[in-house]
Amino acid sequence: MIYRITAPNLAELYRKAAEHYDSLPAFATRINALKWHPVSFRELYEQGLNLATGLIEIGVGARDHVGHFGDNRFEWILADYGVQLCGAADVPRGRDVTDDELVYIINHAHIEVTFVETELLQERILYLRDELPNLREIILLDPEGTPEPGVRSLNEVIEIGARLRAEGDRRAKERIKDIQPDDLFTLIYTSGTTGQPKGVMLTHANMISQVESIPSRHNCADRVVSILPIWHIFERVFEMYTISFGACTYYSSIRTLSEDLKNVEPTFMGSAPRLWEKLHERILKNVRESHPVRRALFRIAYFLARNYKDSLYFLNDKKLKLRPYPEWRRLFLAPLHALRWLLVVPWYGFFNAAVLERIRLGAGGSLKATVSGGGALPIEIDKFFNYVGIPVLEGYGMTETSPVIAVRKSDDLVIGTVGPPIPGTEIRIVDYETGEVQYPNDNYPYEGRGRKGEIWARGPQVMKGYYRQPELTEQIIQDGWMRTGDLGMITHNDCLKILGRCKSTIVLSSGENVEPEPIEMRLQQSPYIDYCMVVGQDQRFLGALIVPVLDELRKIGYHDYSLDELASDTTVQNIIRNEIKGAISTTNGFRRYEQIRDFRLLPQSFQVGDELTNLYKLKRHVIENKYAGMIREIYNIEPVTVE
Repeated sequence: MIYRITAPNLAELYRKAAEHYDSLPAFATRINALKWHPVSFRELYEQGLNLATGLIEIGVGARDHVGHFGDNRFEWILADYGVQLCGAADVPRGRDVTDDELVYIINHAHIEVTFVETELLQERILYLRDELPNLREIILLDPEGTPEPGVRSLNEVIEIGARLRAEGDRRAKERIKDIQPDDLFTLIYTSGTTGQPKGVMLTHANMISQVESIPSRHNCADRVVSILPIWHIFERVFEMYTISFGACTYYSSIRTLSEDLKNVEPTFMGSAPRLWEKLHERILKNVRESHPVRRALFRIAYFLARNYKDSLYFLNDKKLKLRPYPEWRRLFLAPLHALRWLLVVPWYGFFNAAVLERIRLGAGGSLKATVSGGGALPIEIDKFFNYVGIPVLEGYGMTETSPVIAVRKSDDLVIGTVGPPIPGTEIRIVDYETGEVQYPNDNYPYEGRGRKGEIWARGPQVMKGYYRQPELTEQIIQDGWMRTGDLGMITHNDCLKILGRCKSTIVLSSGENVEPEPIEMRLQQSPYIDYCMVVGQDQRFLGALIVPVLDELRKIGYHDYSLDELASDTTVQNIIRNEIKGAISTTNGFRRYEQIRDFRLLPQSFQVGDELTNLYKLKRHVIENKYAGMIREIYNIEPVTVE
């Protein structure tokens, strides 16, 4: 039975979940590989009310902003319950937050009370206390940590609330009644790829619209693994969505993910493209290193799966259509695809069970679907997992849209797109230079389908605005339309296809516009390239900054080398050069001006919180500043000196 709770705000959602799902497990904490500690919906709600009452007692007011610094764990969601149930809004960020960001966020958001996950975060904030004049309460989440003098433990605040509720305190329940749809539930400072963090104001109405509109079919028998940063809105909306249908969320980590997928056997999860890129690399690596017979069996199985699925997509009219597809051509080809499908089916059935099932077991073996978001999924990887039977549904959105704008559905899957807009959401495609609406536009054939431009979105998920930045809000939201800064088109399947970033577009001195993401994604499929960033703004040709894969190079003789030593090795440079030439070529669909003419190997890898955001997006401005000297070398530019 499929059931999903609806409510006017998140506090009511939590209350209804406790009533309806009661003793069913809501969240589970890992003790060891085979043992998890669950907490029921009823227990979580009661603890949340205790915490909310304790927060009210120590001075948290309705609509106050409460800091929430930490990563995935049960205490994080418990703190979120406490904040929502006392009518306040939390201001979350992960453990990788820098000291400068801590000071900026706490002061800019006027935070007086904050949660911190670990003793290390506690020490950092205490060290910065002189720069945080408004901060008066710090609450340590880790139950095994020791609060410093002047710091409260989470249990202490819960116990305060439990005692008051036992004495008849009903302030938290009164606060819940006063929550309005337009009240903030969170204020998220984006890590961003450029500039200073901006405070994105998201309301209860924003989040509830997402819970009600995400097009999936789940129930309380499902199991969900949480791996993405919990403070990020993409993971957070999935946790709220999971609460709505009563499933259990298991908190995993990068270190234990492979083991947890096998033991938990999740049926649903949110994921990022990098996770699937790494899994794809690992699968192909295992195939390369296996016995020749196993390699042959895999190739046969994948060949059959590709032909089986391609014909199935065609017959179901789910093939990507960037241009109009004449009906006569479809009618002509349909019998051929039907014949191919019939010929392949018996062989595919055998190899699917004998060979491909082992690959699916690497992702738990029970996945009904996983939604990949936070970045573009390379088309080859998209095809690979959907061909082998791991249903990766790519979605699209941004923090400012809570985040989902469009997402593919299992029964309406068009590979190469992010699916149709979710219910209640409108899409425009607008010329980035002229402002002319490309789609929908009756003056163009097919209303402008297939025309490229900036994606604008309008719907109930669009943010309230940027906190204390009305001018910036007015620039990005016009008449209710959110300017995403992303390039895309509406296909002739009525799906949204992402083509790159407006702001990341590189304009060569010849006037050619280049989208770097497709080039970067193609290069990162090389077993020798971990990360790369294409450069070349206002230059004659494209260059690239490359982080090589240390483990792979060590296998071919560079056993004791560091990245720093590899960067200057001529043989390694030739290996990478050949990889670039093979990947970015006209035969692979790249134009001549899109080819990489020169590159530099970087002496260290990219790190989350430095060169990468929490969803592994490149912080281009950080990388450009850090490696400005190398970029100048590529183009033989003399450094600017000040007399």
